[in-house]
Amino acid sequence: MENNNHIPVLLEAVLEALQPKAGESYLDLTAGYGGHARAILERTFQKSDSKKDQNESGSTIVDRDRNAIEYLRENFEASGVQVIHRDFLSASQELISAGRRFDLILADLGVSSPHLDIASRGFSIRLDGPLDMRMDQGQSLTAETIVNNYSKAELSELIRVYGEEPRAKRIASLIVENRPIVTTHQLANIVARAWPGGSKTHPATRTFQALRLAVNSELEQLREAIPLWIEMLEPGGRIAVISFHSLEDRIVKKAYGEVAGDRYDAVLKLLNKRPIMADDEEIVFNPRARSAKLRAAVKKQKLQHMYASTAR
Repeated sequence: MENNNHIPVLLEAVLEALQPKAGESYLDLTAGYGGHARAILERTFQKSDSKKDQNESGSTIVDRDRNAIEYLRENFEASGVQVIHRDFLSASQELISAGRRFDLILADLGVSSPHLDIASRGFSIRLDGPLDMRMDQGQSLTAETIVNNYSKAELSELIRVYGEEPRAKRIASLIVENRPIVTTHQLANIVARAWPGGSKTHPATRTFQALRLAVNSELEQLREAIPLWIEMLEPGGRIAVISFHSLEDRIVKKAYGEVAGDRYDAVLKLLNKRPIMADDEEIVFNPRARSAKLRAAVKKQKLQHMYASTAR
């Protein structure tokens, strides 16, 4: 499988949590450019008589981004991996309906480096481009639509909730006063006026986060998808989710907590009570890992009913 320059975050921690073994089935719900998938599939692939890697376990990788899917198909399908072009919620629903189950499940949430490094995708504050922010280029809703059509009250609430932005009302007012806004730099400069003294990070960071989450329905999809992931997990299977900000991490923690613990009906056992984060060495060569948080769990084996009758 061809490599590329995208660096997967927390790779060693993911491998430690998932403990991939030969013959196990793997589901990657946000495969991107295959950094995690490549490392895991190298460990789960079996050798056939012809000495070629064979995906005998039925592994599947998913992404909603057209560019990523083209890369994944070119680099993984020849090895027998199923590649699905969907958002992770609709893909999960499709897999559930098909009765699919997996030993290993991974979701690396948020944007990938290529999203931020391509100006035309409209995710980056640093690079000027159209206000797009769509992970799925086929959908109609863009950041430009939201910025130029939502009411002041709707923008304020969106930026406050999704961006956890303390100056959301002021930012919403500035946006409405300066419409139309069509580029990332134009929006970033307008938002910066709400922070005349500057801020530790770029003052538009939280607003851009809020718009991206809204455009792609990321939090809503995550809430609905995690129970499906747990359902698809085989007994003894492992699940790992990497989040990049507190809103995502709270959803993951809550979803795990609702079905984990020492009680008799618990489905999951947590592999780490506190999220695993990147060390200083990883952050140096992959700054995106700075805010990454990994939560992992294992699905408990099916319980034998204590009152089951025995055959005589």
